[in-house]
Amino acid sequence: MKNSSQRETFVRNLGTYMRIRGIDQSDIVSALGITASTVSDWVNGKKYPRVDAMQRLADYLGVLLSDLTSDANDKTVKSVRIPVLVTIPAGIPIEAIEDVIDWEEIPVEMARGGKEYFALQLKGDSMYPRYENDDVVIFRKQDTCENGQDCAVMVNGDDATFKRVRLNENGITLQPLNPEYEPIVFSNNAVLNLPVRIIGVAVELRRKI
Repeated sequence: MKNSSQRETFVRNLGTYMRIRGIDQSDIVSALGITASTVSDWVNGKKYPRVDAMQRLADYLGVLLSDLTSDANDKTVKSVRIPVLVTIPAGIPIEAIEDVIDWEEIPVEMARGGKEYFALQLKGDSMYPRYENDDVVIFRKQDTCENGQDCAVMVNGDDATFKRVRLNENGITLQPLNPEYEPIVFSNNAVLNLPVRIIGVAVELRRKI
C-alpha cells in the first residue's frame, strides 16, 4: 500500500508527462490494453499501479520508472526516451514490443501533440550509401507518407522493411538506394490485399562512430 505522498507524486508526474506528450486517458488505455477505469483510478490517485504496469506506463511515456515515482518538482523535462528495435513483428503494436535492444532520446518538443516515435537499428546494405549497417534511424509513427520519403513498411505480414517509397497512380514502389538491389513494385490491388502498410517515416539518422 502506497502512502498518500507517494500517490500524489505519481499523479503529479503522470499528469506532467501526459501533457508533454499530448495524450489523454484513452490513449493509455489503447496503448497498454487495460481498462478505462484502471487508468482513471491512476490519474485520480485512487490506485497505485503495480511495478510491472508502472514500467509499461513509463516505457509508453518514454521516461524512466523513477520519473514517475520521484518527487522532483524542479526538474525540467527536456527529452523523452524511445525504444530501439531490430524488427517489428506483424500485428504487434510498437509500444507492446518487448524486444527492445536500446533506447534513444529525442527532444520533448518532437513528442508534443501526441506524436509517437520509434527507432530501428538497420541490418543489411540495401539503403547504402545513405544508410549503413547498424545505423539507428528515428521514425515518426504514421500510416501515410509523401512520395520519396524513406519509410518503415510492413509487407504481407512480415517484419518491417526500410525503403524509399515511390507513389504513383498504379501502386507503390519500395526503392532500395543501393543500385545492387532491385525495386519492389506493388499494384494498388496488392497494396490492399497483401497488405502493404506504412508504419513510420524516417526523421533522423543516428550513427555511432
